[in-house]
Amino acid sequence: MDGNGRWARRRFMPRFFGHKQGVDALVRTVQACADRGVEYLTVFAFSSENWKRPSEEVSGLMGLVLVAVSKYLAKLASQGVRIRIVGDRAQVSDKLREAWEQAESTTAHNTRITLCVAFNYGGRWDIVQACRRAMQDRVAPESLDEATLSRYMALSFAPDPDLFIRTGGEVRISNFLLWQVAYSELVFTDCLWPEFGEAQIDAAFAEYTRRDRRFGGVKPRSAEALQAP
Repeated sequence: MDGNGRWARRRFMPRFFGHKQGVDALVRTVQACADRGVEYLTVFAFSSENWKRPSEEVSGLMGLVLVAVSKYLAKLASQGVRIRIVGDRAQVSDKLREAWEQAESTTAHNTRITLCVAFNYGGRWDIVQACRRAMQDRVAPESLDEATLSRYMALSFAPDPDLFIRTGGEVRISNFLLWQVAYSELVFTDCLWPEFGEAQIDAAFAEYTRRDRRFGGVKPRSAEALQAP
C-alpha cells in the first residue's frame, strides 16, 4: 500500500494525513474485494524496515492502528471479515498487541473474507523464522522440503496469492511475501494508495484474467494444433 506520503505532500499536508487516508482506502478495498468474492486479502501495513523512519512518523502509525481498530473493527466484523495479523510481535507495544488480539478474537468466526495484515513483517524474516521453527521441532535436514517449510511460514493458513498489486508507481516487491509470490501475477499501478478503489481493483483483475499462468510448465497445444499436419 504505497504512496501515502506522496499523496499528503502533494497537498502540502503532513505524511500522517496520508496514512490516515490510507486506512480509509484499506476499508474500501476490503469491502470491494469481499463483494467480488475474494477469499484472502493480504496487505503490507508496516515492514520490518519501516522502523528506520522518523520516530514521530512511526509513533503516529502505531497510534493510527489503535484508532483504526476502534473505529472500524465492529463494521468489518459485521461484514463477515476475519482479521489475522502476521509479523514479528515482539517489538510492538503491549497495547498494540492487545488491539491485534481483540481484532483477531472478535472476527475469528467470520468466513466471508480473511484480511491478513502484515505488520512488522519482512519476507526474509518470514523465511528465517520458518527455518528456526522447523529446527526447534527437530525436522531432519533430509525431511525439509518446500511443503514442510511452508507449514512454518507466517501465512501457512492461507493459499499463496494469485495476484500481487503494488500501488504508487514503484516496480519492486520490497521484501513482501518473498516465498509466497513465487508464481503470483504482478500488477504495478501509478495510483497512490489513498486514491485506490474499485476502479483500480477491477483494472488489476482484468489484467490478471489476460495472463497465461503456466507455473513453470508448458502451455498445452490446442486439439486443432495437434491434429494439424
